[in-house]
Order: sequence, then structure tokens, then C-alpha cells
Amino acid sequence: MKKYRFGASFGDFVVTEMKEYKSRRVEGQESARDYRRGGVVWLAILAAMGALVVRLGALQLFEGGEYRILADENRIKKIRLAAERGKILDRNEQDVRTLGEAAAHVVGYVAEVNEEEVGLLRDAGQKYELGSQIGRTGIEQQYEDKLRGRDGGRLVEVNPNQEVVRELGHQEPQAGSDVTLTLEAGLQQTAFAALGRKRGAVIVSNPKTGEILALVSSPAFNPHQVTASCIYPPGSTFKIVTTVAALESGKADGNFTYEDTGVINIGKFAYTNWYFTQYGRTEGVVGWEKALARSVDTFFYKVGELTGAETMAEWAEKFGLGVRTGIDLPGEVAGLIPTPEWKEKYKQEKWFLGNTYHMAIGQGDVLVTPLQVNLMTNVIAAGGKKCKPHLNGNTKCPDVQISPEALNIIRRGMVGACSKDGTAFPLFDFKPQVACKTGTAEYVRADGKTGSHAWLTAFAPAENPEISVTVLVEAGGEGSRVAAPIARKVMVKYFGVEDHFNYTVVSGVGE
Repeated sequence: MKKYRFGASFGDFVVTEMKEYKSRRVEGQESARDYRRGGVVWLAILAAMGALVVRLGALQLFEGGEYRILADENRIKKIRLAAERGKILDRNEQDVRTLGEAAAHVVGYVAEVNEEEVGLLRDAGQKYELGSQIGRTGIEQQYEDKLRGRDGGRLVEVNPNQEVVRELGHQEPQAGSDVTLTLEAGLQQTAFAALGRKRGAVIVSNPKTGEILALVSSPAFNPHQVTASCIYPPGSTFKIVTTVAALESGKADGNFTYEDTGVINIGKFAYTNWYFTQYGRTEGVVGWEKALARSVDTFFYKVGELTGAETMAEWAEKFGLGVRTGIDLPGEVAGLIPTPEWKEKYKQEKWFLGNTYHMAIGQGDVLVTPLQVNLMTNVIAAGGKKCKPHLNGNTKCPDVQISPEALNIIRRGMVGACSKDGTAFPLFDFKPQVACKTGTAEYVRADGKTGSHAWLTAFAPAENPEISVTVLVEAGGEGSRVAAPIARKVMVKYFGVEDHFNYTVVSGVGE
């Protein structure tokens, strides 16, 4: 028997070769794949390096200057040296700011510039910065450019801890200019004290120049709640305008008289005189001087009817009512002098005779500021010249062209108001002689009831006026009892006379 050796079969060889072939094939594929992977990685690295080089180039070539500036800003600092604000002086060179509440409204206040105001240009070409001070209201705002001055500064280098290493530059600040006002500090304080804590205003001026000697508003303002000037019905002070309008238009002459019976009835409406309302008494036959001295409403109702609303409105504007006076203070308002045309346009209502009656005595829709009433008073005191009120600057006094006859009638009537049997009893014995007009202006209170503002406007001496004084007390009641004593205290201070008046008096003759 033939013997066989055990060994590998053909099949074994076939399988082995196939395995080796497959093994070699897989190894070759993996090597190619690894090579491709390596190429991608290198390309990514090269791209990243290229981007880095490009970014570095951009930083150096294009943005280097900007970042250099930012670096310098971190290293170099500008320290602002605020300029000293100019002084606000009265006519005698005293610092008005030290008057505090007594001059708060006229002086105003300063506060930091807010973000909206940063970059606000001024004539000097400078810009305000956060932290800079700027005038708010009053003289501080009106004369900001003069008072502010020019800030200086220090240019310094600092270390990372923001400590000054060395000074690179220095510019001294330039102080602002002083502003001298027409105010008289002592008179301002007296007027403020006389008004006390009552809500109201006191204006003292020189009628021949328009210079404001005292300008007080009470209570003193909250800097965060400042509003424009307020307007009020002028009450019987407006009878000065009604008188001039009637005489200058020829609707009534100097001999005009009217018999007061206490009331005028128009249909179902009754228009009464204050004397009749309060005391049930009448004035009898009244002419111009008595009508002004006693403030006879029925007389002026009739005069207003003869004159007409349009003519009264025309003369009111000539006196400076219903328009801004132009005083060098911000926040002034124009007030309102109504006309039939105005009422129809804004109220969609017709004008009635009763509207004319109300207008003739300063009621209805007539609204004025205390400054306007003072200007109206000055026109009479200055013989028909209307001197623009001002706290700083030049005098401008155009002629309103009122006849000497009308001026004399009003002067005599105003002297009568401050004399025995007139309405301003606190001024009866005052020397020098005062010419004045009282007013008790009615208004509707928030509760729907009727209240009244107290007015007195005056000038003295009557024959050669040196000052005029206008007083308004909000919701004060009668002008004779409330406003007149305040005016007296101001004139006592101005003329330096002894004062024997009993200010505890609480009753009077009305108006």
C-alpha cells in the first residue's frame, strides 16, 4: 500500500493566497487614505496660518492706528478743570445768589449737563461734557454764555493703576464774566419777606426806565418742577385800559358820568357793583375819577358797552397785555386778551354784551401776568412811555401816545384810590403820595366755588414817579386788605420812611 504524507492541500493554498492578496489590498487602501487625511490637515493648518497672517497684517496696516489711539487713551487722560462761573450782582455790586429763596426765580439754578446736551455747541466753539454745569431757568439760563466761562484741563500720562505718571500739558480755565442786574438786593429781600409764604408775586420797577428793582415769586421753586410764568384775570386793574380806550377812541369824553344803582340787568342776567354786593349800597352819580378811586363796576360796564370789545383789546395790546413784554428772562408767556373773533374761533360761541361787561372790569377770559400789569402801570406813571422791563441791558421806551387829558384823569383817579374814601385804605396816610389801583379778580376754584386773587398796582411819588409796585396774591381775597399792605412795606423800604401802619387790620372797604 502506497503511503501519503499529510500536508497542505491546493485548497489550502488557494485560500492562503486570497487572504494574502486581500490583506495587501487593504493595507494599500489604508495607506492612500492616511495620505489624503494628512494632506487635508496640512491644508487646514496652512489656511489657519494664512488667515492669521492676513489678520495680523490688517491689524498692523489698517487698524493699527485705531488701536494705537485706544491704547493711548488708556495711557493718556484729560482732566477737566471747570471754569469759575461769573458772579450775578445787583445794582450795588452785591452777590445776588446769596439771597437764596428771595431771588430763586429770578436767578435760576445750575445743574449738570445731561447726555442729550453733550456736544451742544456754544459761541466760543466749546462743547459741554458730562459733568459740566449749565444754567437752568432765570438769569443763569438767560446769560449762560457770559456766566459759564471756558473750562481748562490737564493732559497726563497714567500707569495701569490709573495713577498719574507725568503731566503732558496744562491749560488754565478762564472764569466767566460777571452779570450786573438792575435789582436792588435789599428791596428784593423786603419784597420777599412782605409776601411771606403766600403764593403770589411782587414786581418793583422804575417806570421811567423799565429797570426791574425787585422781582419776587413765592413759594420758591423746586428745581425739578419749574414751569413758565402764570397768568391770572387782572380784575379791576384792567379798568385803566378801559378808561384809556374809551377816552382815546372818543366813545366817551372827560365829562362822562353814570348813576350807579348797584346793578345793571340784561335780560335774566344781573351785573352788580362790588359795593352793592358786599354792603347793599350804591355810589350815586359817578365820574371818571370817582369811578377809578372807588372802582365802580357798573360805571365801567357802561363804558365798556360804549367802547366795544375790539377797541379795548386794541388798547390792551398797546399797553403790553396779551403779548410778551420781552424781559430778559426765559419762560415768559403772553396771556390772553379775548375778542369776539377769538371766541368764535376757539370756543365756537358768539360774543354777548355780558362778555363785554366782564372784559371791561378785567374778568371773563382776560388773562395777564403780574409783569404785564406792572408794565401797564408804568405807562401811566411815565406819561405814556412804555419802557421795556429788563434786568440787564439798555432802556427802550416807545411812546404809546396817550393824550395828557386821559393820563391826568387816570392819575387823579389812582391818587383817589390811595386817599381817604378810596379803596386802598392801607396807603391812605403814606408819604410821599401814592397813586394806585386795587383789584379783586374772581376765578373758579377746583371745587367749583368762586375764589378771588388779590391785586394792587401803584407808583410813587404820584407827581414824579420813581418806582412802581405790583402785587398779586393767589387766592388772597381782596386787593385792599391783602395786596396793599405788601406794597406798603416795599415802599417803606424804598423811601426809608417810618411805618406806623397797623398790619393786624383785617377789615377794609372792599375791592
